Amino acid sequence: MMKRSEIRENVFRLVFCGDFHGMDELPVQVDRYFEEVSMPDEETGFCQFSEEEQAVITERFNQIKERVPELDAKIDEVAMGWKTNRMGKAELAILRLAVYEMLYDDEVPVKVAINEAVELAKKYGGEDASSFVNGILAKLA
Repeated sequence: MMKRSEIRENVFRLVFCGDFHGMDELPVQVDRYFEEVSMPDEETGFCQFSEEEQAVITERFNQIKERVPELDAKIDEVAMGWKTNRMGKAELAILRLAVYEMLYDDEVPVKVAINEAVELAKKYGGEDASSFVNGILAKLA
């Protein structure tokens, strides 16, 4: 079974990719994502995702995509001088995921949502991404 952080990272990747496609294309893009990432391991023959994990990741992605206008409005409220339309795509996807977790996921403590977002920003964002993401989420918290 995947760790929560691994599931979160895959949700982030889908949220990031979702910004490059129209809403009508998203189901096909999600299927393609799992096809690409779920190639059977050459040594073990096992796929990276179980059906249950795919369902969890897809459901979380869909919940975030449905709330993008609301999530962006919350981010815009606290991001002084940085509206969402000016942010880097990776940072914005990380923020959307974290704000979603902070507002709608009772299983994820706010501190964990912020910590995980900062880690994703270090891995996927620009040079100052982790402090940028941390600052916005701290204001929101």
